[in-house]
Amino acid sequence: MLLLLTLPTLVTGCKSGATPPSGSHHTQETCNSEAVSNLVGKTATPELLEQAKHQSGANTARIIGPDDVVTLEYDSRRLNLNTGAGMTIERVSCG
Repeated sequence: MLLLLTLPTLVTGCKSGATPPSGSHHTQETCNSEAVSNLVGKTATPELLEQAKHQSGANTARIIGPDDVVTLEYDSRRLNLNTGAGMTIERVSCG
């Protein structure tokens, strides 16, 4: 029940434009997942992840498998490559 009450707050927090704290050393504030949307259907590799990170303008990137546990913090500067069982990229997103 508590989760249902806090879910709208969590979703609202993800929608807001996250900005780095003042004094942050990051120059890039967001990533652009649309720039690498063509990767859907390809096999995720460390080399492809690095290329996607640069093409999207992200500061960090990660490959997320179907059973991987991930943290819930939102980072507008992080690229996520969500994969299926065979490491095939099924979704590309930032956050």
